[in-house]
Amino acid sequence: DPDIPLPPTLHPHHTTRKMAAIAQLSSGLTARSLTVRPRGVAVKARASIRVGAVAAVEASTRPVWMPGRPAPAHLDGTLPCDYGFDPLGLGADSENLKWFVQAELMHCRWAMLGVTGMAVPELLTSAGVSDLPNWVGANTYEYWAGKGELTWIMLAMMNWAEIRRWNDMKNPGSMNQDPLFENYNGGDNKDVGYPSGLFDKMGYAKDPKRKEELKKKEIANGRLAMVAILGCFAQAITTGTGPVDNLFSHISDPGHINIFNH
Repeated sequence: DPDIPLPPTLHPHHTTRKMAAIAQLSSGLTARSLTVRPRGVAVKARASIRVGAVAAVEASTRPVWMPGRPAPAHLDGTLPCDYGFDPLGLGADSENLKWFVQAELMHCRWAMLGVTGMAVPELLTSAGVSDLPNWVGANTYEYWAGKGELTWIMLAMMNWAEIRRWNDMKNPGSMNQDPLFENYNGGDNKDVGYPSGLFDKMGYAKDPKRKEELKKKEIANGRLAMVAILGCFAQAITTGTGPVDNLFSHISDPGHINIFNH
């Protein structure tokens, strides 16, 4: 009968409101289910945050060449004596960085040999132990062969050594077998620039931890030698004498014989 009113629970207006409330509740639960991450994802996220925080602390405590200035991304501290020094970004390219690492290593070794060759003969001559030429006048010394012959011999020997080094850079480990002494073999060593065998008679590189420590010491001493050899060049140009004579002269009268008076 149209004149009989519907119960309140069946009234059309009430039914519409309930359906709207149910729809709103359903959409809210769906949205929440999309935003709540599974437990595994949440754990990984927290672990990632912790790792990032540790990395940030390590980066802030890492020694760099300019305090307060972050190291570039390509210098992540894995190289020996890496203090983030690359103001021009020359090592941003990975291939260039490999080349610069080997170039610095070779310059370090040659500088250490050069400073030794400059100082030791002069020191021995000053002590009266021998009569060796000062490096400043080494070109006037009479050797066992002429200058031309010595030049070609040195070029041939350096060419042979550098070709082997270049091939080892292109294919690490390919030059491990010593061509002159068959007993010396680097095995599976692929650490470019650090040959074992004949160049590690004492077996220092067998301990990885000690090897890394020795790498740092070599680079640190090599950098110091490069600075020292520049000082030897400057002294020779200014005073015309070697490093030992300059040192003794400075010690005898430091107030007058110093860098400020030349």
